Amino acid sequence: MKTFLEKLQWDIREKSLYEQALTHSSYAHEKGDGGGHNERLEFLGDAVLQLAISDYLYFSYPEFPEGRLTRLRADLVCEATLAAIAVELGLGQFLRLGKGEAAGGGANRPSLLADAVEALFGALFLDLGLEKCRRHILRLYQPVLKNLEKGYLHRDYKTLLQEFVQARHGVTPEYEIVRESGPDHEKVFFAEVLVGGRGSMGKGSGKSKKEAEQAAAKEAWFKLS
Repeated sequence: MKTFLEKLQWDIREKSLYEQALTHSSYAHEKGDGGGHNERLEFLGDAVLQLAISDYLYFSYPEFPEGRLTRLRADLVCEATLAAIAVELGLGQFLRLGKGEAAGGGANRPSLLADAVEALFGALFLDLGLEKCRRHILRLYQPVLKNLEKGYLHRDYKTLLQEFVQARHGVTPEYEIVRESGPDHEKVFFAEVLVGGRGSMGKGSGKSKKEAEQAAAKEAWFKLS
């Protein structure tokens, strides 16, 4: 815990809040502490994150209508974005999990990682107040927000899908380029992602094989998670 908090460089005051934020319910129940997990902090952190991102988008993009702001916010606060932030922080290795959850790959499960990030934001809010919490959230979000300024949001869905599938099913997704179309200078590739014996779980297309595989992984990610 000390190592993780030093890595974040947050000016924290109440360490116990962050310990709770990184404590999964499976760990708390094993220890006989039914309320000592992060679910309530996750609830609070979700609301704080929504406000921080809404505030940022509102003032950064005054020309955007309400509908576009809503879609952007949904992308910025979704599980995939939060899980990617957790992976960047190496958060999984610091989670307190029950034995069964840990053995099942919980430290790499995107939904669990995303929940823990939201719980950390809830702890930040209670510990330091809204303004400092907002600043720390936006600092963590800087790589994502810079991509947004360039006109796109990039997520490595292949990595996210692999972590999810390996944790949940113990297999690695496989990709196939099933078709190509168009002239050489405007080629379009079509890919499918296969998960174990379940057949095709996602399809996608792109101007390169890598782009097509990412699109297929994105469809599979949202279908499975």
